[in-house]
Amino acid sequence: MLRVVSAMDRDINYTLTYKNVKNINLRIKFDGSVCVSAPKYIDVFRIDDFVISKGEYVLSSIEKFKKMQGFKKAPKKYVSGESFKILGKDLRLKVIISNDEEVYSDGVFIYLKVCNDDFLKKQNLINKWISEKTVEIYNEIANEVYKKFEKYGVSFPEIKIRKMSTRWGSCQPIKGVITINSRLIEASRICIEYVMMHEFCHFIHANHSKNFYLLLQVMMPDWKYRKNILESSIYF
Repeated sequence: MLRVVSAMDRDINYTLTYKNVKNINLRIKFDGSVCVSAPKYIDVFRIDDFVISKGEYVLSSIEKFKKMQGFKKAPKKYVSGESFKILGKDLRLKVIISNDEEVYSDGVFIYLKVCNDDFLKKQNLINKWISEKTVEIYNEIANEVYKKFEKYGVSFPEIKIRKMSTRWGSCQPIKGVITINSRLIEASRICIEYVMMHEFCHFIHANHSKNFYLLLQVMMPDWKYRKNILESSIYF
């Protein structure tokens, strides 16, 4: 069902779907479309009011996604001087022709040792290194965050990593799975910690209720600061 409401002197078009859910849920996709799901018993005008109450967030998110769509990175050539963002830092690439094949970093440069200047070889080596670094860091942070949830009887979840276009993370409490956006490795560590904490809190409160945010506040008092840093990074 297509609906239109007005907020902050602008129209917001959204798609309403009635589902077997407990609360009204609002999601903004990467293309700027607004989707709302709600329980069947809630009146449509109450849902309109809910969307209007979120007007500032919805409109700012739509503008952010427009900027993201216009921001396209130049494809990597895997040559010396190129930068790769890891944990919020731009690391410069140094390609070294060598008999060995190895990738490592000193925190300033990424050193790529390769036997020839083949593009695909360099691409595969760098992508493999970034992928392994992502797994290492995400699992390290997950273990740190989990320490705060053991007393609640939460089992350590399976940490999955995949590229997502509109989310930093997602949680499936019943399946015991947390999925984190692979692109998040570009953000600073405190931002990754925030996303991981956010998803872990869903094992206690599955939705974004008042109790969920109270728990998040207790677990990570500066979560809003971290969230603002993450949302100001338009490369997401």
